[in-house]
Formats: sequence, structure tokens, C-alpha cells
Amino acid sequence: MPGRIRQEDIAAVRERSAIADVVGEYLQLRPAGGGSLKGLCPFHDEKTPSFNVTPGKELYYCFSCTAGGDVIKFVQEIEHLSFAEAIERLAARAGVELRYEQGGYVPGQETSQRRRLIDAHRAAVDFYSERIRGDSASAARAFLAERGFELSDAERFGVGYSPAAWDELTRHLRGRGFTDEELLKAGLARQGRRGLIDMFRGRLMWPVRDLTGETIAFGARKLDPDDDGPKYLNTPETALFKKGHVLYGADLAKREIAHRRQAVIVEGYTDVMACHLSGVPTAVATCGTSFGEDHVKVLRRLIMDTNGSDGEVIFTFDGDAAGQRAALRAFSLEEKFVTQTFVAVQPDGLDPCDLRLKHGEGAVRDLVARRVPLFEFAIKSALAKHDLDTTEGQLAALDEAAPIVGRIKDPGRRARYAVNLDRWLGLMDERFVLDRVRQHAGGGRGAGRDGRDRSVDPSTARGGDGQRGADGQQGRPYDRSDPVLRVEREALKLAVQWPALCGPEFDALSAAAFTVPVHGAVAGLVVGCGGVVSAGRARDWVAALIEAAPDDRARAFVTELAVERLQVAGEPDEKYADMVLATVGELAARREIAAIKAKLQRTNPEDDQPVYNKMFGDLVALEQRRKWLLGRATGG
Repeated sequence: MPGRIRQEDIAAVRERSAIADVVGEYLQLRPAGGGSLKGLCPFHDEKTPSFNVTPGKELYYCFSCTAGGDVIKFVQEIEHLSFAEAIERLAARAGVELRYEQGGYVPGQETSQRRRLIDAHRAAVDFYSERIRGDSASAARAFLAERGFELSDAERFGVGYSPAAWDELTRHLRGRGFTDEELLKAGLARQGRRGLIDMFRGRLMWPVRDLTGETIAFGARKLDPDDDGPKYLNTPETALFKKGHVLYGADLAKREIAHRRQAVIVEGYTDVMACHLSGVPTAVATCGTSFGEDHVKVLRRLIMDTNGSDGEVIFTFDGDAAGQRAALRAFSLEEKFVTQTFVAVQPDGLDPCDLRLKHGEGAVRDLVARRVPLFEFAIKSALAKHDLDTTEGQLAALDEAAPIVGRIKDPGRRARYAVNLDRWLGLMDERFVLDRVRQHAGGGRGAGRDGRDRSVDPSTARGGDGQRGADGQQGRPYDRSDPVLRVEREALKLAVQWPALCGPEFDALSAAAFTVPVHGAVAGLVVGCGGVVSAGRARDWVAALIEAAPDDRARAFVTELAVERLQVAGEPDEKYADMVLATVGELAARREIAAIKAKLQRTNPEDDQPVYNKMFGDLVALEQRRKWLLGRATGG
């Protein structure tokens, strides 16, 4: 086993892995002001973006679910990797060669299992790509040519050919240093009666890539009519490949999806190719499974599908019965999107690949342009099941279509579709149809389906850190609108983000100067790291605080303070910092004065004169200090 990765190499990986670039490979980011970027959080479902990336500090933080950290933490969380695996992945991306302690550098032994599986897939892509030009691949080239694709198109999408021999790829990868166990775990080989054999043989091969462009699986189409295997065969689920989370072509389409705010869902690999080559570069497809909720999450992040979004998701399906069933399955997921959804169905049943071949690339673009709203498609599909020439058929169709209309999120669109439904039914009684739709609109969508963000305030969600009085009893919960908590929070943000402005004044504040435990804990953490007077470069200071935090909860709160904007226009200066810190000190002095006054009321000056006199002296000194702090806090 290799030793630990050297700290200087970890630092080099951090330095060369800009967090905005890395996060941007997984979701769309847009300017949020103050040098920050925002997008839809990849770690929970939300309708409005609360996920913030701060390039200046190289940190991310979600103000809704409180996920946060640096670029390494992000890759760990989104790819479910260990710390070392995340470092190795980022190192490969940034071109950093890692060295390991405790045994030194041993070429070929330093990579994690995940890296090895990815390297095996990369070698397989090269192997298949080379074989497609060989004599044995004539059927593969003929298949592509029959569908209007040239070899240059195959190269663009990485399409290759798997030889029909039992173990040609297996032997090739063994020669490259990969073990049998690695080939099995990668899904590139399987156990035969006499040993390992290739998973794919005699097939046209499409590499399936993740959003970063790494190949993690293959889709394979049989070419020999005598092959008794399935027409399409996909890599089985592995540590790398979870088919419900991957969309074929998303690595190529993600930038255009973000730019156009559009995603086109097609059914097959050749359909993706045909769309991209026809000027529809937002096309993606599922990999051996139906379109599901996890696919929705991927697309929403790429489109930034938020309240008020003007994006669109377009499903293309064959015009046959199976295509209609697929479209209606997609309709069941419509409410998972905020943006509007559409269906594009070719009347003659041609899929995008056949449409391009028969009618040209313009016909593919026209198919997408002729899209109809998914609700309209679903409603008309329901009406088609009934005889609308009879009253009984009209009423039955109304009962089936009204719940569909009732699920429409926007009230104006819902009313418009109710009017259209009356027209399509031929009832000529809009009020009757509207009443029937309203009956279904009330409970048809379920709680929380109205598009509002019902996320709990992250500070409240942390729980247990409500405000406590001097007696330590639990009081009201953490409330960001509380003016005392707001100024305390501002002081902590200054100490974390701008330590040079805080000087010894912040270090002079004790944990008792803060009214909630979580604030006092951060103040204590700052002191434990040497105080703001010892802070160096802001980015290193934040990293030191996060590293010194006692647990994930504390690290999350420090990260939140590091990325949250200050309540001042532009950059803060020493005067602003002095006013904030003086305000915290003056409020703390007020609380101490109130506590001393309460004790004086309970103390008999004749029975305990020394104690009474000392408290009275402390009271006078505190009052003088409070007035001095008040003058600084108000700029006097």
C-alpha cells in the first residue's frame, strides 16, 4: 500500500484546482454579487439557488443544507470518494504528479482503486477506437454508414468496436498491468467457464462519460444477427457507473445546456449523435434505463432550473405506443421540474437518427422546434382513449384529463388549459370544466409542490444553539433577523474573512461577549488559533480555522461565515470593523451592567459591605467603558 500523499503535493493540487472550474463541471454557476457565484445545490433538492461558490476564498457553501468546504471536500462529497481518492482525481485533472511518504514513490502503485478503474476504461476506449478501423470491424463501419455517420463522427463521440474474440481486450489490458480483479470490478470482463472473457464482443461501442469527461462505462450494440444476446448491452452497475445518475452525451452537451437553458432528451446513442451533428447540441440520453428522478436532478443543476426559470426540457419519443408510454412516464416526473417541459414526436414515428438520414439535418431541428407542451400531450393522450362523440365518452374523458390539468403549477396556465380542455372535448361549457379542474387542483400536487422553497434556515436547523440567558437556560432559537445576533455574526465574519482589520480588539472579546454558544465557540476557536493578530493570508487563515474546528458542525459554521457577504457596500475598512467590534463590546457591557445591578439589589450593603463596594466600583467602571464603546460604535 502507498503511504500518505505529501502535504506539498496536496497544496499543489488545491492551488491548481480552481473551485469555480471544478464545481462548474457539475452544475451551472451564475454571478451572485460580491465576487461570488451561485447555483442549485447538488446535495439536496431546491427550487431557488442557495449554493454559493466564493472563488476568492476557494470555498463553497449551501445556505440551505449547510454543505460546505473546499474543492477537495466538494469532490469527495459529489463523487463519494475518500480524501485520498479526491486528491488523486484532482491531481489527474490538474496534471500534478503525486508523491507518497512511508516507502517513497513507486510508479503504478500510487493510485486508488477508482483511479485504476478509470484508467482501465481509458485504455479500453483507445483499444476499441483502434479496432474500428481494422478488417474485422467492417460490419461496425457499415452500421455507422447506413445511419449517415462517417468515421470522423465516430471519432468525435469516441465510438469504437469490440472484436468478436473471447478475451482480446482482457489480454490487452492484462498486458497494460491491470489485474483480473480490476477488470471484473470495472465491468470490462466477466467470469467464463475457463477464466475471464470480455464483457463485450463483436459490438459497436459507445463510451459513457461522466460530467467531467471521464469514461465510466460502455453502451454496446450487437452487429451479428446470429448473436443471441440483447440488441443493446450496457456495462453492469459498478463503483463508477450508476445508470440512474448518468446521461449519455451530458459531458458534451452541458455547456450548451447551460447557455441555451434547454435540454433535449432522446432515446438512444445514435439519436444523441444525430442531434449534435444536426445543430441540436443539447441532446442527451439515458443509459439502459428509463428517465428517472436522479436524471431530473442532473438536468436541473445544468439548466439552473429555478423559480422564474425560462428554460425548457424537451422529450423526444417515437410515435408508436411504446413512445407514448415513455412520454407519459416522463409526464409523471414533470412536477420535479420548475421549468416548462415539452414533447417532440415525429408524426411518421421516425427517431432523430432516422429522421436525419431520411430528411436531413434541418428536419431534426424542425422536430425540436415543433415541440408541444408535455401537459398538452398528456391531456390529448388521455382524450384519445375515449369516444368524444358521446356524452358518456366526453364525461369519462373529462374525469381522466381534469386531474392532469389540475397538476399544472401556474394558475394562469392551469385556467388556460381548462378552457382548451373544454374546446377539445366539445362540451362548450367552460364553467363546468373549470369547476371540475378546481376540484383536482386543490390536492392534486401534494404539500410542497407549489414551487416555493420551504428550506429551513440553516442556523435554526443546526438545532440546540438557541439563545441562552445568563443562567444557561434554553431561550428562543437562532434568529438571523435578531439585531444582536446580526452584529455578532458580522464581527465573526470580519474575524474570519478580514482578520487584519480586527487587530487586538477582537482578541480582547471573550466568548462571554457573544449571546449564543455557537458564536462564542467560534470566538474561542479564533483565540485557540493564535488570535486575529497572528493570522496570515486570508485563505490560509480560513483553512487553519476549518482544520482546527472540533467537528463537522463547527467546520460547516466557520465555512458559512467565510463565504457570507458582509453588510457593507464594497470592501470593509478599519473604521467599519472598529464600529462593529465596539458595538459587540458595548452590548456585552450592557449585559454585564444589568447582571451587576441585579446582584446589587439582592445584596445588603450593611451585612456584606466589602462585596457591595466592589460590585459598585465594577459597575461604575463598566458604565464608563460602555459609554466609551458606544462612542466608537456610533462613530463619535
